[in-house]
This record gives sequence, C-alpha cells and structure tokens, in this order.
Amino acid sequence: MSGVVEAALAELGLTVPQVVPPLAAYQPAVRSGVYVYTAGQLPMVDGKLPVTGKVGAEVTPEEAKDLARVCALNALAAVKSVVGDLDRVARVVKVVGFVASASDFTGQPAVLNGASELFGQVFGDKGVHARSAVGVAVLPLDAPVEVEIQVELVAD
Repeated sequence: MSGVVEAALAELGLTVPQVVPPLAAYQPAVRSGVYVYTAGQLPMVDGKLPVTGKVGAEVTPEEAKDLARVCALNALAAVKSVVGDLDRVARVVKVVGFVASASDFTGQPAVLNGASELFGQVFGDKGVHARSAVGVAVLPLDAPVEVEIQVELVAD
C-alpha cells in the first residue's frame, strides 16, 4: 500500500482494484499535461458485473449507488495505472456518471452520490468536483452505472 489516499481507502475497508481491461479500442486512462482523464468505468468486480439491468426496474437505487462507488474505485485504479501513486492527485475536477434508467426513473443524482461521496471521503476538500448525472437507455454489458473522472495532478 502506498500513501495517504490508499490509507484513507483502507480505513473505509477498501483497496484500489486491478485496472479493468478495456472492452474495446481505448485506454483506461490517459494523461495530458497535469490532467488524467479516465474512460468510462463499469462496476466490474473480479472481471464481471455483479448486477445488470436498469435502475428503477431490475436494480434498486440503493444497489446502483453502491455500484457507482465501485465505478469510482475502478476509476481510481485507472488513474493509478497512469501516475503510479494516487497521492499525486491534486484534486478531482469532474465526474460524469451515466445511469441506465427505467423510463420513469429520475434519481440519477442520488445514484452518482455513491461515487461523489467516496471521492469526498478519500480526498477531503480535494475530492469536491463538478458533476453530470445522465440517464441513458442502456450501457455496455447491460451495466446499471458507468462513471468517468478527470483529475488534476500535483505539478511535477
């Protein structure tokens, strides 16, 4: 284990997982200057989705919030794969979340709080970010939630 960020995760009973391999022609994360942009991260655990379906139908909002937290952990793994140490994150700048939603489900912001709250717990004030929470008809592999992040790094 390395650093303050991973110690904060450990206090929550969490660890940074292995990077989820890309499902198509893209990289899990790319660095550009002092920013790292992640690809959309699904809530994969040990190489598979623990739950599939639409939020508000097959998946409860509470389950989806937990899955958004898993997506956030996977996003941190993608960032770590590029920069080596999560303590190099100066702040979480932007979170974009997609929620595969039943036609009458409007609770996307509450679902994405699973990711946002984790960033706050782990990074403190550096985890406060701008965010979009978007309801969509379907996500890859019938995942209920997908999250991507942008982080700013401490200057080299």
